[in-house]
Parts: sequence; C-alpha cells; structure tokens
Amino acid sequence: MLEGVAGNEAIGRLEEAVRRLGEATAGRRRSGRRHEDADDDSGTVATDDAIGFNPLPLLRSLAEHGAVVAVMGQVAGIMHGSRELTGDLDLLWDGDRRQAPALAAAFAEAGATLADADGRPVRCEPAAFGLPKVLFRSASASGDCCTPALPWGDLPIAAFLARCRVAVAPDGLVVRYLDRADLVRMRRVVGRPKDLRRALELELMEA
Repeated sequence: MLEGVAGNEAIGRLEEAVRRLGEATAGRRRSGRRHEDADDDSGTVATDDAIGFNPLPLLRSLAEHGAVVAVMGQVAGIMHGSRELTGDLDLLWDGDRRQAPALAAAFAEAGATLADADGRPVRCEPAAFGLPKVLFRSASASGDCCTPALPWGDLPIAAFLARCRVAVAPDGLVVRYLDRADLVRMRRVVGRPKDLRRALELELMEA
C-alpha cells in the first residue's frame, strides 16, 4: 500500500469536475485566450484551454511511463473537494534528471508540445526537462510542469513533494497531489484573488 493513499474519492471528484466543466463550456466560442492569459480572479476556466479540458489522459500517460509527478494548483484543490473549476493542469516533480526520459516519453505519447518559461518552443525530449519549468499543451490538458529549482521563496517545495497525497483509481491509476495544508500555504504566498479565495475554501473544509 502506498503512503498517504486517499482511496479513489479524490479521482472521482476530478472526474465529476471534468463532467461539470464540459457542460459549462459546451457551445462556448473560442476567444483566443490561453491559460497563460488568465486573469487573477476568474482563472483559467474562462480561457479556451477549459474547452475539452481533461487532465486524466495525461496523468495516466505519466503514470504508465513511471514519471513521478504531483498535481498542484486547482486540479489538486478539486481533488481535495474544491468546487471551483479550472482549465489548466499544474504539475510538480523533483527535477532529478533520471526522470527526464519518462517525462519526455509520457508527454510525447500524449502528443504534447513544450515551451520554456518565456514561451519559446523546445523539443519534447529529455533535455527539455533540465529547465526549472516547462509549459505544455496537449489535446486534453495544458499547463506547467515545474521543479523545486524555480524561485519559490521560503516554500519548502521538496518537503511538499515528500508528503504529497496519493489517490488510486479502481483501475489502478495512481495520482499524487499536494497535501491540503501545503496547497493552502502555496496559494497564500502567491496571493492572487483566486488563490486567496480558494485557500479560504480549503481552510473552511478543515473546520
């Protein structure tokens, strides 16, 4: 048994959110706004990346290739019970280059394109994952894939990774995601209106 296993409830919440998002965006006209263009209040749910958003295929590809990543951001919030929807997937991994081939293979299998933090395209190969952050776009999910090498301030990102939660679906899919307290701490440090609102929502769940 994996440490911190939360059962399949967390994945069930994510599946339900994907369904609700599909209903909410059905028939929506594309505006040309990507998740990088999201405002600080409504977030990525108002961008084109929310249309058809489903992080599970990419998470499955990562798991099948043995890439150990943790979900952060609002997808992690949803897995903890947040009702706010999102249109992007934020991932965190330890930056160990021995993982780079698995990451590259998983993103390639998902048909993803990669870019550096400034939006410049990079090849989907292991060398790309020497960057502190890679932006990715796939048919079902777009977002950021980050490492502890980013300037996180005083946030103990390695410790966040070490104590992340683990959800296992009935079919064996394993999804790691940040612990609720760590996610709240991260949100309060970022401090945008959407982060503070979502942090409060998660804190009230603990009360």
